Amino acid sequence: MDDPQSLLRHSPTHILVNPTAGGSRGGRSLRDLQDLLKAARVPAEFHTLGSLSQMETTAASLIRGGAKSVLVAGGDGTLQALVNVPGASDITIGILPCGSGNDFAAALGLPQDPVEAMRSLLAGRIRRVDLARVRTADGRARLYCGGGGLGLDAEAARHASESYARWAGKPRYILSALRAFRTFRPITVRAEFPGAEAGLVEKTVLLAAALNTPTYGAGLRLAANARIDDGLLDVVFVEELSLRQVAGIVFDWTVRGTLRSSRISTRRTSCVRLTPDRLCSFHGDGEILGPAPVEIEAVPQAIHVLAP
Repeated sequence: MDDPQSLLRHSPTHILVNPTAGGSRGGRSLRDLQDLLKAARVPAEFHTLGSLSQMETTAASLIRGGAKSVLVAGGDGTLQALVNVPGASDITIGILPCGSGNDFAAALGLPQDPVEAMRSLLAGRIRRVDLARVRTADGRARLYCGGGGLGLDAEAARHASESYARWAGKPRYILSALRAFRTFRPITVRAEFPGAEAGLVEKTVLLAAALNTPTYGAGLRLAANARIDDGLLDVVFVEELSLRQVAGIVFDWTVRGTLRSSRISTRRTSCVRLTPDRLCSFHGDGEILGPAPVEIEAVPQAIHVLAP
């Protein structure tokens, strides 16, 4: 069933709402979403949940109960919770961007307003897209949707989820990154590329990231050529920078949403192993997932999603 309207109208659509995402955007959009779906004659059940663990538990119960479509009103971290639920690959998934980052929604071409996004999905299509899978040093495996990395960005992710949790959008990530930069020491990362892309790279960096989407951290275009349906990841290295260079990059990010520096390099691959020279954590979609070293691989056509 390739028509979203037919799918959504012939079986109840479940929408999991993260009320704290994006400074409570998810909660504020709830009534407008309910009105839109009622007018479109789409039967929908809304589930407002207090944590990502509750979201995973509820989604698992819905899938076991035969749900055909589950949407999330939240950000990239909220979507990550859903895609890791057993059986998520067998249903159709939707994202209504209410988070601080919304980079996966942007890669799909969705409007940033959740109500407009829902309207776009009703008139859209169903497509298959990739995810990334990371295996951390403690033996755990986790799927993530948009971007993950270690170094400065993982430290910034920690500040974003703690000190700046109530902020929304790009300011949250800029403040978190600047705070992390004050005390961060660059790391030397060994990147091993197996298979057809075999090779070894060793660099001293502020961060090393593996991206499935072109943007990262609320719209930072770190991998402009990345696609969510090509079976590949873009591995990005941001080498050591001075405070003045960082200030220039932050300006470009704030004004243009891009990074322009000769000290940023990218390599496309289906998988990579990242080993830092000291203990550090890896994050995916802004969530700390575990310690490095890590192995990251693309998972082609991992899920069915509603798209414009």
